[in-house]
Amino acid sequence: MGLVAVSSRSAPRSSSACIMVTMMLLLAYMPCEAQLSSTFYDKMCPSALNTIRTSIRTAVSSERRMAASLIRLHFHDCFVQGCDASILLDEAASSTSERNARPNFNSARGFEIIEAAKSQVESICPGVVSCADILAVAARDASVAVGGPTWTVKLGRRDSTSASLSQAETDLPSFRDGLDRIIPLFRNKGLSERDMVALSGSHTIGQAQCVTFRDRIYNNASDIDAGFASTRKRRCPTNAPDGDANLAPLDLVTPNSFDNNYFKNLIQRKGLLESDQVLFSGGSTDSIVSEYSKSPATFKSDFASAMVKMGDIEPLTGSSGVIRKLCSAIN
Repeated sequence: MGLVAVSSRSAPRSSSACIMVTMMLLLAYMPCEAQLSSTFYDKMCPSALNTIRTSIRTAVSSERRMAASLIRLHFHDCFVQGCDASILLDEAASSTSERNARPNFNSARGFEIIEAAKSQVESICPGVVSCADILAVAARDASVAVGGPTWTVKLGRRDSTSASLSQAETDLPSFRDGLDRIIPLFRNKGLSERDMVALSGSHTIGQAQCVTFRDRIYNNASDIDAGFASTRKRRCPTNAPDGDANLAPLDLVTPNSFDNNYFKNLIQRKGLLESDQVLFSGGSTDSIVSEYSKSPATFKSDFASAMVKMGDIEPLTGSSGVIRKLCSAIN
């Protein structure tokens, strides 16, 4: 009886110990999911961020429009396969290119600016800093260069070895989209309506091609200020393809300054693109537009927060992906 009693008391302790050891072994062999961190390169390449900042400031100083292009490039990257620099890949025998998708074709730009920044970083820390991280940092530095907000960029992304033309066609919003399509696109990426409106506010800088707003300015039934439409018609002829590539600033008043004038324009029915004006057209986002039109500080704060959230979309980390030597090509 005594032996049985001792055995019955010690068995649970032995089982517990075995379970704990087993769990520890399992945890030891489970792949750890790497986390993005703002200090990721502090030891491996401490000069990386300053080097990127200098390169981006020089580019934006030479062409103010480039700030908008770099922010858009980061956005178009993150919405396709996550923030993995897939948009930077050239067409190749082993890889398609997202540059040829309708939302990017002849409009996405700034590739050479990212490649130049990558070259500068490679010269001091070869094979360390990803193109995906350079693109994320470049978007932040471009914003600051034109008076926009700053934010802490989380780092540690790795680069993809493939691109997806088909996903770029389906997951990127179009200039003709209404709220019924735009809201779900952003929601599917983990971004709220407020994030969507804040990110759309990047259209306070940059320019659009005539082909993207021709239908809006010549449609008498559209929700557009008549004087604004008349001004836009001067460089956007009625018949395509005449003037298709002619540019017009998205914000006619302060096209090169990152401010909240974009939202004031929407309230005055002066949104250049259909996808801009739908944000203030009697729908669920009207109140957010009104709030941002009155408070530039709130807009800038929300924009910065939304950019951080966007940068978290499906990054490749740890042993996933690669560090490309050239942003435009697979190693």
